[in-house]
Amino acid sequence: MARKKSDRNSKKISKPTKNAGETVGFQNIISNERIDFILGLALFAISIVMFVAMVSYLRTSAADQSILESMRSGEWLNSNKEFANSCGSLGAILSYYLISANFGLPSFLIPVFFVLVSLKLMRVYRKINLWKWFLCLSVTMIWSSVTFAKFLAPVFGDEVWNPGGGVGALSVQFLENLVGAPGLTAILILTAIIFLTYLTSETITFVRKCLNPVGVIRNKVKFTITNPNDQTSADQQTLSDEDLYGSKHDETHEEEEKNTNETEKQETAQPAEESKDPKPVVIDLDQLEKESKAKEAAATAAEGSAATTSPEPAEQPHSFLEQQRERRLAHNLQSATDLGGMEVSVAAGEEKSSGNTVSGDIDLSTPINPREPFTRYHFPTLDLLKSYPDDDAPVIDEQEQIANKNRIIEVLGNFGVQIKTIKATIGPTITLYEIQPAEGVRISRIKNLEDDIALSLAALGIRIIAPIPGKGTIGIEVPNAKPHIVSMKSILDSKKFQETKMELPVALGKTITNEVFMFDLAKVPHLLVAGATGQGKSVGLNAIITSLLYKKHPNELKFVLIDPKKVEFSIYTKIAPHFMAVVDPDDEPIITDVTKVVRTLNSLCALMDHRYDMLKMAGARNIKEYNRKFVNHQLDLTKGHEYMPYIVVVIDEFGDLIMTAGKEIELPIARIAQLARAVGIHMVIATQRPTTSIITGNIKANFPGRIAFKVSAGIDSKTILDRTGAQQLIGRGDMLYLNGNEPVRVQCAFVDTPEVEAINNYIAAQPGPVEPLILPEPVDPNGNGGSGNGNMDARSLDPFFEEAAHAIVLSQQGSTSMIQRRFSIGYNRAGRLMDQMEEAGIVGPAQGSKPREVLIQDENQLNQLIAQIRG
Repeated sequence: MARKKSDRNSKKISKPTKNAGETVGFQNIISNERIDFILGLALFAISIVMFVAMVSYLRTSAADQSILESMRSGEWLNSNKEFANSCGSLGAILSYYLISANFGLPSFLIPVFFVLVSLKLMRVYRKINLWKWFLCLSVTMIWSSVTFAKFLAPVFGDEVWNPGGGVGALSVQFLENLVGAPGLTAILILTAIIFLTYLTSETITFVRKCLNPVGVIRNKVKFTITNPNDQTSADQQTLSDEDLYGSKHDETHEEEEKNTNETEKQETAQPAEESKDPKPVVIDLDQLEKESKAKEAAATAAEGSAATTSPEPAEQPHSFLEQQRERRLAHNLQSATDLGGMEVSVAAGEEKSSGNTVSGDIDLSTPINPREPFTRYHFPTLDLLKSYPDDDAPVIDEQEQIANKNRIIEVLGNFGVQIKTIKATIGPTITLYEIQPAEGVRISRIKNLEDDIALSLAALGIRIIAPIPGKGTIGIEVPNAKPHIVSMKSILDSKKFQETKMELPVALGKTITNEVFMFDLAKVPHLLVAGATGQGKSVGLNAIITSLLYKKHPNELKFVLIDPKKVEFSIYTKIAPHFMAVVDPDDEPIITDVTKVVRTLNSLCALMDHRYDMLKMAGARNIKEYNRKFVNHQLDLTKGHEYMPYIVVVIDEFGDLIMTAGKEIELPIARIAQLARAVGIHMVIATQRPTTSIITGNIKANFPGRIAFKVSAGIDSKTILDRTGAQQLIGRGDMLYLNGNEPVRVQCAFVDTPEVEAINNYIAAQPGPVEPLILPEPVDPNGNGGSGNGNMDARSLDPFFEEAAHAIVLSQQGSTSMIQRRFSIGYNRAGRLMDQMEEAGIVGPAQGSKPREVLIQDENQLNQLIAQIRG
């Protein structure tokens, strides 16, 4: 034993043998990076020249063929330029020997291989297996040469060269003399299948399906007919595949699999079901009841019959799924009083994203980056938000669902309403019971029993949808006994929100089916929010603002927050330089004074008119087309064009503004709602008094998007949604969203004040603008501008006022764009400067797109005017 071990050790210690390259010393030369790079670069250039020469030969072969076939000594020097090839005589000779004499068109694979070798030498791609590429390309070239010579030669009959080359033509002639044309075709097909099998094992499956198309069609029919939610469909598909293609493993391997099959099933069953389909999991509550009763009966029977012999077990169906299908078939034939089972569907949650941040979906590869100069701005992270238990999907309370089912059936049966089936879909706060009435039952009879069903269920309030749009069923929405909180993190962390392509994505919450509910504010385009006090309006507004902050850059979005209560939006003051737009930078960024609200709304109207002038000059129909032209250098920046951010106006208590200001508030809001959609100005107004005096017909006509939280009376619901239903909501974020179609019931995402504070602190710490966006000065309806009486407040003047005034007087050109370029300021601030100079009497009123008239002719007169203003 000692000798054997010593022999093994001596074998392991033996020195490796050197190859010929290492012995001679070539290995050190080839391993030199510089030499490899030079050789690779030279080979790459040779490959390109070869490719160009071969392409040129395809069109110059007829002119060079006679010279190439009978070339005399010295003629290859091409002294008289006899060769028509683009790469001269060497290119023509090389192409002739590769294409005409040897392999034909497949010879183009030779320079391809040389390119791969050059990339390997230059270490562009280090993982290229040259031997494998050489083998595959060689087999492909030879096979293609024979195939082209056989099948493409008649097509290229007018050419002087054979598409398969000389080698292909001789091979075809030789093989056809031996096995004939059918044998040659069989050899080519067999060779191709063997080669493709070597490349990928998918070839085996493809050939098997081609040899048995009937089985493939039968499988497709089975897959189409079976229920996608039923596990047996997958079982049938697997079995039919095994029957069709046979076993893939030998018997010994099958025995090994049997030993580990039981343990692997329990480990892989749950992930497989989750990854297969995100559809609801169906549970039969009657089956659970019967199984529990059967277990109890079996336990008592086992105690009483311990001494007796056990009877022969009854014959049972093959699987639980087969039992379920048989019961469903029998269930459809039973009456409502003997209703068999109820399907309870727990809707699967949205697929979560993998990252911790939500970035915008804007294209940054354009010539102008709209996020400059704040390209280092980081979007808020998801860890700033809270998580709550049962965020992904609510848990089924079996006893509650069974009790509600029995009570619904009992109440309907007491009033003579027979139903066929009943199904429950559990959401975060609401469970939707879908019932299918029997033939001859009127829908109005079920709808009139709303209060009786609510009394029987002892629920806060139920809502009947008769019928459910797109389905032949009637829906009964019943609140859950234990509602679950829908966190804002679960909404923003969904793949649906992070991969959306919406311009202004607003994620509100989750529907009854536990799906994330989103809409594009840019398409709505204005939103009306109403509901009683304490029902979730402020939380809903915070959810709208939060979802936009997580998706948009400060250069892409600005807010105008109007808060008559003075406490709801004050938390957003920290992000005023980043995301706010104001008329006067010295005022509070959150507008609370009614007089300033009117001034701000009129300023937005002036901005809207200016943006429409810019769109007209740019030939764009909306802000999206305008910004696309701007970032692609299709607009003349000297004409005042600049990137237009979206502006979202949020008014928390609209009713208070209407009561204090009346028409002064309603008219600019109606004008903005009618016209501002195309220029990216959108409004979200909320009120707790949804009366016709607050929400007038003019407001409703221009606000197609409606959100209704719980209200006290049906008349208020009709004022908001033009239909009843909001009075039956349960509050605490329960809402109905309407935008043209049927209202959708949504549980609003909950975002708490500490979460909003954390988001604002994070944004405030990011690089961004140092001051809010300055809105243009509103047009004075009294026409006092340009009086030049010097009664101006010097403290309200812009810091650039004197310099801009001197520049205007010296150039005698009252152009806003000139001020914008001269002082590197935005168009809004330049327009404000021009308005101040008009009020001071330095320039005249605006004349459309023409420059303003300069009323001051020299600097002395200007200095006197400035001194008068200061005094």
